[in-house]
Amino acid sequence: MSTGKENVLFTPKWWKEVAYLNLGTLLTALGVYFFKFPNRFTTGGVSGLSILVNRFIPSVSMATSNLILNIALLVVGVAFLGKSFGIRTAYSSLLYSLITLLFEKVVPLDGPMTNQPLLELLFAVALPAIGAAMLFDAHASSGGTDVIAILIKKYTRFNIGVGLMLADLIVAVGACFIFGMATGLYSLFGLFAKSMLVDIVMDNLRTCKVFQIITANPDPICQYILEQVHHGATITEAEGAFTHEKRKIIMTVVNRSQAARLQRFVRSTDPHSFITITSSSEIIGKGFRGTTE
Repeated sequence: MSTGKENVLFTPKWWKEVAYLNLGTLLTALGVYFFKFPNRFTTGGVSGLSILVNRFIPSVSMATSNLILNIALLVVGVAFLGKSFGIRTAYSSLLYSLITLLFEKVVPLDGPMTNQPLLELLFAVALPAIGAAMLFDAHASSGGTDVIAILIKKYTRFNIGVGLMLADLIVAVGACFIFGMATGLYSLFGLFAKSMLVDIVMDNLRTCKVFQIITANPDPICQYILEQVHHGATITEAEGAFTHEKRKIIMTVVNRSQAARLQRFVRSTDPHSFITITSSSEIIGKGFRGTTE
């Protein structure tokens, strides 16, 4: 007897989403364990709080406290953020904590891998920021203060990056007093850089191409959009200001890979067509993101 849920499991789309979550989680864990933990960069988050905990309770490893704190905040997230988000975040949060524990056992580190703290800070910021943006884009999170950031976004007008900064600022400031001003300043810089980078990466992940095609031969172009690109299109009447010839304007929205194919097809079908292409990271409507997601 089918429950309906069987139709969405183990499909190509399901496997793609799992791989996307795994990659985002792995990038976060790599940046935290190999670059953030050894340098004591407390750029906020549960990983930063774990560094502070380890400073006062050395018997509790950073990976272990990371797991405990993530589970605690995960319970809060599930209570406020819906079932789908809770499941995805629970998976990513636990996988992230287990990966850091595995790294701790397999590749133990006694200190930074290089004597270049600024270089390591770049990786400590960039890898988790890209990973967090991928998880946010998939309506998930690696847990921890990411959950608080999403709660801030849900109930205020602040975006994810600002929410992360507000949630992590206290932890980063603590590094100034506990690990010295140099480490503290690196941590504060990393916090602000991560907040901006998350928003930049998310915008790039969500960017679509908006086409406006002015053509005298709209039928094959519309057929290609509907049957090959699998998107809708809107047709409006137009008239040339100089020639007063009648034309059609086709408007459609596609992703980046589809944009290149559509542009080639339009140019080969109607070499005299006129195309304008703009980028947008906020497309609301059927087949794209909506306000209720």
